[in-house]
Amino acid sequence: MEKFVLNETAYFGFGSRSVLKDEINSRNYKKALLVTDASLIEAGVVNKVTEILDEAKIKYRLFSKVKPNPTIKNVLDGLKVLKTSKADFIIAVGGGSCIDTAKAISIIATNPDREDLVSLEGTSNTKNKGLPMIALPTTAGTAAEVTINYVITDEKRLVKMVCVDPNDIPVLSIVDCELMSSMPKGLAASTGMDALTHALEGYITKAHNEMSDMFHLKAIKMIFDNLAKAVNQKDIVAIEKMAMAQYIAGMGFSNVGLGIVHSMAHQLGAMYDTPHGLANAILLPTVMEFNGAVCSDRFRDILKVLGVKKADKLNDKKAVAMLVAKIKELSISVGITTSIKDTKAKFEDLEILAQKAMEDPCTPGNPRPVTKEQLVQLYKLAW
Repeated sequence: MEKFVLNETAYFGFGSRSVLKDEINSRNYKKALLVTDASLIEAGVVNKVTEILDEAKIKYRLFSKVKPNPTIKNVLDGLKVLKTSKADFIIAVGGGSCIDTAKAISIIATNPDREDLVSLEGTSNTKNKGLPMIALPTTAGTAAEVTINYVITDEKRLVKMVCVDPNDIPVLSIVDCELMSSMPKGLAASTGMDALTHALEGYITKAHNEMSDMFHLKAIKMIFDNLAKAVNQKDIVAIEKMAMAQYIAGMGFSNVGLGIVHSMAHQLGAMYDTPHGLANAILLPTVMEFNGAVCSDRFRDILKVLGVKKADKLNDKKAVAMLVAKIKELSISVGITTSIKDTKAKFEDLEILAQKAMEDPCTPGNPRPVTKEQLVQLYKLAW
């Protein structure tokens, strides 16, 4: 038996945030906690949302201290603001960090027995749906607005906690590409590669099924067709396509899981604060080559979608090499570094990183079984 969980309602398109007033009023919400980060306020992105709230006289309290890799303390600070504000719903404006922080606040608000946060790691068994939440993503990558996952860093253990809980899913998502159009090139590139990682890992993960395959293949094609134009040319049509593609990928991987690209990337983020999309992009070619040994048939499927003629005729080795080359080519075309050494990571920490990756919830979904020693070697190959 297979189960699929998606959010209730989503709007797409340039300027689609205009539905906020009617949606909030129709749901009889009274006051929002608006969760975002300071950089988005400074860039004028948040103002594009708050001006609608102000005009509609919808009350809100701002929490703008979200970190790029949000921590337990970060969430609890936001929870304090929620309690004092007496807000009855949450609006998250931002990338995965902001939406994940908002999800964690939402869950704890209605499940106060889980305020330690550590007990939420892995597959959760919370009793109550989170406080109603509206998500407006500002990056085209994480798909946090449609997934049942959120990731919070435990700063004491230096691990990223992957929390899986259908009770956290936003009741409303507004994927407005106008909010994404001012992304700096580096952020647009790394979040776009994050979306590609979701689609590729989701397509080859152990739990994949016909429904998720449909989503992932479509997302892969859209990302390869549009990412470079969205990043390098700021093409608004391509940005809108990327916004849709990352959401489509989210519908898939949220329900079937991921693999060791994410397991390994989580550790770089937890230990060195490496941006998640960048960590994924660096590791993706190396891990896909490793996994190609057991799923070259799936790689041929992907190559066919990408328009490679006679992909069915390629032998396993050539199919793997060709897909890995295409991933590297796309990554380089948008200015992504291909080396871990270009981040703050320390070579002497690779054993620790590998051990933590072995314990990550994404590891069991990888199509090829992996050992700690192999993870160390993969880190070295990507170094």
